[in-house]
Amino acid sequence: MLRFTRDAGFTDIESWVAVDCRLQPELRESGYTRQIEANVDLPGFFLDEKYDVIIVLHLLEHLFEPEQLTHRLSAALAPGGVMIGGFPVTPKWAASYWQKRIRRTASKFGHVSVFSPRRVKNMANSSGLRLDFISGAFLIRKTGSFIENSKIWLRLNLLFGALFPALGGEIYWRMRK
Repeated sequence: MLRFTRDAGFTDIESWVAVDCRLQPELRESGYTRQIEANVDLPGFFLDEKYDVIIVLHLLEHLFEPEQLTHRLSAALAPGGVMIGGFPVTPKWAASYWQKRIRRTASKFGHVSVFSPRRVKNMANSSGLRLDFISGAFLIRKTGSFIENSKIWLRLNLLFGALFPALGGEIYWRMRK
């Protein structure tokens, strides 16, 4: 994410803190201000500072109890701060079945939690946060195809995601303190 924001022209961000269960060389070389090696799934994990933005992109689906981490992270948000995340999405009517199925076959560090838009809303509310953005990302992807770079294709996928966030492949959200 640090590399992405710098490539997008955001260079005035004061500091970046990375948290990972295993600090990889790529992470160390990316220029983060501070790196924390920790298992975020353990009840004793907490952040000892206040943050304006916490990004949990493609993390929560790897945790058995993602609501617990969201609750602990919300305590580390500064007033007005935001938590941004995203993960695969499943309609509410299929979520329970799908979660049981993936948990039976999950590999180490694999996906073990399933999210519907309703679960995201409940997660925000139970953590004392306000969900102020939620959208699906796409209906259909065709990686490597020329159509992926088409503005109209992108706009159609984003419109579909906004209208039907539970369908398609992924959902993205922002929660505010």
